[in-house]
Formats: sequence, C-alpha cells, structure tokens
Amino acid sequence: MPSSGKSNRGQEVSLTTAILISLIPVTAAVVGCFAAAWYRPGPLISSAIQHFAAGVVFAAAAGEVLPELKHASSVWSIAIGGSIGIAVMLAIEDLGKRVNGPASITALVALDFLIDGLVLGLGFAGSTKVGVLLTVALTLEVLFLGLSLTLKLGQQKVTPIAIVATVAAVGMLLPVGTIAAGVVAKFSPVMLSGFFAFALVSLLYLVTEELLVEAHESGDAPWVTAMFFAGFLLLLVLDGLMG
Repeated sequence: MPSSGKSNRGQEVSLTTAILISLIPVTAAVVGCFAAAWYRPGPLISSAIQHFAAGVVFAAAAGEVLPELKHASSVWSIAIGGSIGIAVMLAIEDLGKRVNGPASITALVALDFLIDGLVLGLGFAGSTKVGVLLTVALTLEVLFLGLSLTLKLGQQKVTPIAIVATVAAVGMLLPVGTIAAGVVAKFSPVMLSGFFAFALVSLLYLVTEELLVEAHESGDAPWVTAMFFAGFLLLLVLDGLMG
C-alpha cells in the first residue's frame, strides 16, 4: 500500500498465508449454513448480531483502510477506484432486485464472496494488522451471507445437502478473490491506491446497504442498536491491543 511512512504498514504475510487465513470466513459461511438448517434465531437476536457485525466492518473500513488512503500517492486513482466501486455496488444492488430462482440468487452471493476475498487480500497487501482486522470483520459478514443464502435456497425447496454443498462451493470464491488481490498487490502504487478505494467503498456498502438494512427489517430495540457500537468498539480495542 503506498504511503508517506505515516500509515500503519507492518510486516506483510505471504500470499499462501493470506489464502489460508481467507478460509476462516469460508468456514464461518458453512457454519452459518448449518445454523440455519437446525436453528433459526428470532428477529431481535438476528438484528442484534447483524448490528454487531456492521459495527465491526465499519470500524475496519474507517480505522484501517481510510487512514491508508489518506497517505496515498494519487488522488485521481482514489477517485477513479472509488467511482468504479460505487458503480459496481449499485449494479449489484440492482441485480439483487431483479434476480429470481436458486441459480440467480447463488450467482449474486458468489459475486459478493469474490469481492470480499479481494478486499481481504488487499488488506493483507497493506499490512498484516489490516488483514487480520479485516478477517475478523469479514468473517462476521460472511457468516450472515451463508445464513442468508441457506434461507433463500430453502424457500426454493432445495434439499439441505444441496444447500450445504452450494454454500461451501460458493464460499471458495473468497480465496479466489484473495489470490486475485495477490496479483493486484504487484501493481504500481498509483493503481494500488485505486483498488484500495474500491475496497473501502465495498466495505461501506456492506454496512449501509446489506447488514444494517437487513438488521432493521428483522427488528429493532435500543439494546439492539447498541450492538453496532459494541462491534465498533471491539475492533478498536483489538486494534489497540495489536499496536
């Protein structure tokens, strides 16, 4: 990640290590799939956990990715990368309103997993610390992706075995995104800044248009709203403990 020496870049991990770490969110997605098969939490509990996950993801975006971009070498690359990120996220949102059927829903979630993997890989390209904190944030987010896909496929009368197999297969696109990020990390600092801007927009989209929107549809209460700030503070504490 390009910087002026003021960023929190640390010792970078190898691509192989980053790929292995990316399997943690994949495991979370499968766990979410099994959870939906045997136990579906009530609306308030679901909303509370989604608020918590949103707080963690937002803290990762604001506390780790944004400070890195403030010291990037090119404003134009940030503007272009961020604009592309906005266009892609809006296209995904529009596609989500149009898709129908198991195949279409699965393809949409698969795209989400791929982008999450890219974001995670870019995090490790910035520093080990950023990558680890993004792993925590995206693991919670991906957990609900697996849960959501399971529930939607269940409504389409897909068998439980087929659902688990689908979630596991789709989840493997996350490491693919991480591998792609390993290639991107070799680009010039100017181009890399654009990809980080894309990653920042993607994280903010996850918070504002996915996690929080679904959370408020599930239910709301003061203690549920407080879970957003609990998740935000948790990642700040982990950030401080990691130095």
